[in-house]
Amino acid sequence: MIMTDVRRATSADIEPAADTLAAAFTGYPFIRHVVAADDHERRLRALQRLFLVEIGLAHGAVWVTDDRGAVAVWTTPDTDAAAAFGPIADRAAELAGDRAGTSARVEQALGPHRPTGPTWFLGAVGVRPDRQGQGLGSAVIRPGLDAADEAGVTAYLETVGERNVRLYRKLGFEVTARVELPDGGPSAWCMSRPPHAG
Repeated sequence: MIMTDVRRATSADIEPAADTLAAAFTGYPFIRHVVAADDHERRLRALQRLFLVEIGLAHGAVWVTDDRGAVAVWTTPDTDAAAAFGPIADRAAELAGDRAGTSARVEQALGPHRPTGPTWFLGAVGVRPDRQGQGLGSAVIRPGLDAADEAGVTAYLETVGERNVRLYRKLGFEVTARVELPDGGPSAWCMSRPPHAG
């Protein structure tokens, strides 16, 4: 296992962090389901950059490894979802292309399973393919979990793929719901982690 320093992201990290997230999510079944196939890689990177800049850096928290080979983007209990997501909704739908309707229905399907109280929500975590298997994903997730523990609030995420479920269980998450995504999409697992004392 190769470890590296983890730190809060700054504006200087935007482009390499967006590259990492795009590389990590290439071929991910969830993304394939909600983002148009035409010009897919450009759309994917633009969506990841939009989320990183307009949600994570502007309204939440982002951690990166020093080489930006791993990135975690969170919303926090202080994030005003309407103020954060409202202004980018049209751009996100445009980038989703002909999958915009499906993307909206996926959000509707997952919405009832999301926590309603104060939550640290792990919106995206990605590790560059050539750095996977080195513990970097857990390393960039850990500061958000520590912050949730310190605040005494739940951490939450949604994932696709049973391998991911096993990885998140090692970090203390448990499955709260399994959702068959609409329009023939994959299964998604909603996972929650209660705050840990000390």
